[in-house]
Amino acid sequence: MRRLFHNIFYAFPVQLFILHFRKYQVLLIFWVLLASTIDSVFMKSFGADALFFVPEYMGKVNALATAFVGVAMGVFFMSWNITTFILHTKRFKFLAATSKPFLKYCINNAVLPVIFLLFYLVRSFQFNLEKELLTIGEQLLLVGGFILGFVCLLAFSFVFFFSADRRILKEMAPVIANRHHFRSNFDPKTKPQDKFGMNVSYYMSLRFRFRKARNVSHYSEHFLDVIFKRHHFTAVAGIILAFVFLIIGGFFLDTKFFQVPAAVSITIFFAIMVAVIGALTYFLQSWSVLFVIVLFFVVNALYENEIIDPRNKAYGVNYNNKEERPDYTKASLQQLCTPEKIAADKANMITVLENWKKKQTSAKPVMLFINVSGGGLRSATFVMNMLQHLDSATHGKLMQQTMLISGASGGMLSAAYYRELYLEKLKGQKINLQYPGYISDITKDLLNPVFSSFINRDIFSPAQKFSVGPYQYVKDRGYAFEQKLNENSGFILDKEIRDYAADEKAANIPMIIFNSVISRDGRKIMIGTQPLSFMMKPLAYEKDSSFSPDAVDFAALFAKQNPYNIRLLTALRMNATFPYVLPNVWLPSNPIIDVMDAGIRDNFGQETTLRFIDNFKDWIAANTGGVLVLQLRDRIKDNWQQPLETGSITDLLVKPGTMLQHNWYKLQDYFQTDQYNYLRDDSALNIHRLTFMYVPAKEDKTAALNFHLTAAEKKDVIASFNTGYNQQLLKELITRLR
Repeated sequence: MRRLFHNIFYAFPVQLFILHFRKYQVLLIFWVLLASTIDSVFMKSFGADALFFVPEYMGKVNALATAFVGVAMGVFFMSWNITTFILHTKRFKFLAATSKPFLKYCINNAVLPVIFLLFYLVRSFQFNLEKELLTIGEQLLLVGGFILGFVCLLAFSFVFFFSADRRILKEMAPVIANRHHFRSNFDPKTKPQDKFGMNVSYYMSLRFRFRKARNVSHYSEHFLDVIFKRHHFTAVAGIILAFVFLIIGGFFLDTKFFQVPAAVSITIFFAIMVAVIGALTYFLQSWSVLFVIVLFFVVNALYENEIIDPRNKAYGVNYNNKEERPDYTKASLQQLCTPEKIAADKANMITVLENWKKKQTSAKPVMLFINVSGGGLRSATFVMNMLQHLDSATHGKLMQQTMLISGASGGMLSAAYYRELYLEKLKGQKINLQYPGYISDITKDLLNPVFSSFINRDIFSPAQKFSVGPYQYVKDRGYAFEQKLNENSGFILDKEIRDYAADEKAANIPMIIFNSVISRDGRKIMIGTQPLSFMMKPLAYEKDSSFSPDAVDFAALFAKQNPYNIRLLTALRMNATFPYVLPNVWLPSNPIIDVMDAGIRDNFGQETTLRFIDNFKDWIAANTGGVLVLQLRDRIKDNWQQPLETGSITDLLVKPGTMLQHNWYKLQDYFQTDQYNYLRDDSALNIHRLTFMYVPAKEDKTAALNFHLTAAEKKDVIASFNTGYNQQLLKELITRLR
């Protein structure tokens, strides 16, 4: 028994599996990341798991898409084998005396890949059956595509390395046959005693049978190294092919044929990272860490001097006139909201309000304000579904009586899309605003193109450009997001902000103020078609020229940068800059500022609405029958179901930081409810707020906050309209609008 256990423990597959945990543990990070993603842990809030289970190719989830993922997974496995083969050559020199040493290594190194592969297939079945609501047949088709792609890649690899083995054997045969040449160049007497090899008892052959490992002490060190290095060269050629694939894919990403699923790009990127780390370790040895540090400082110097510029820009804005860039200082912002400017901008807005009143059917109509919350496609689904039902319940008067729409992230995607459909209908297009297909359109996957672009373009092919008017910009994942959103919405959002100026001023459509947050100081930047200086600071400080504004009118600050030329899609993206998924947008000021998601400051759009109402409360009180604020939010208000709890001793260390992140939206709720209460005390306004909420059918099954929704999540969000709470609010809305 002792001998049996000894042979098992020292079998080559077991020793290799242990070796990976003993040496170069950094390479295991990529296995951990992939496994954690597939287990719906790592980047769960971003929907990364769905990228691997329901990949999209040519806009469809099918066997061809999963076949691409299978190919990519095969590339990752081969990269792992190639890299560890090169790094661990000196530890298994008995393979040099066998035929096809690399292929034998792959077979014996299959323990970790096989465990991972089985785990992936099990999780795929669970995810697609429970969350995507696929049938067994549909799931088998997807898994079949994955396995076919995986097997094809392995078959190609084995053919490639079989031919390489034959070529190496053909080159080495004359050397071995020439005894004099062999002894003079590979004299075993000159070989130092090898004490670094692995103690291996048996290895698995190409026929999956265990063979006893041969003693190679009679071969010289130099001879074994020559054989292995020839295999190393062949192995590295395979990684170069993967690298070339990503570069080519990046340059042709605008062509649908090259828009492979995001999981493919991510997995191949991991494969290349494994190879790069292995190469640094192999060639630089102990100098590898120093090399990385020096490389970081070099790249940082190039970035600081704008020799390389990976920053994302606002498409349509002029970044070329560097001499005319505005100063971003206290004094310059104060000059944008002087009492004179505020008075002029208010007079312009009064004209808009008067035009709004002319569109109504009663002398004192109720003025509606729509606030939509951030929350990725979860919020987009809820908002679009609610807008359709509210419009139907009000007999098509929802948009007509709405003065202003504000909010953040996913909710604004649907609000802007719905308003555009309403505008097209006003222009005579045959559009049914209650058509359920619009929900499907605005909630189509946005993650695949974003992640694909991040890997293919942002990292490997960052030099491609496109034009908006006379200005050029670099294609990156921000561009990919806008293109996909444009495609999903039927290309009707492909406009500039200026295109809405006349209709908003005439009150044909509700105004929209697109917000985002300046990362430098937390101020809000507002994009609209009308001048907004009166929104830059609270009404109480309107005439205090020394008071610093807490918001910035985008068009006023960047008056010389062609601000109204900014794309609507870009304004939406700036409003929905999901951290890490989308890049921050930098703006051409001195000093340069960049902006982030509007939800950081006002996730529910209420702050903007209340300030607008406060500025025009006298006109509203005299000309309307009251104000009704419709808040459409993707999370429960007064939420007691998800408290921040301390469950382990490590929580005590991270709680000070996680407390703020966990309770961020609750803090906004507390503050904005307080703001609302002050205005409600003004009896002349007659202001009321109706908060429609997404309430999941099961508390522990809330739809994820990301740019991908599963079929089960989408079904749950849509069904929440029928909850007793939302139905009661709907009745109240109808009553108040009579």
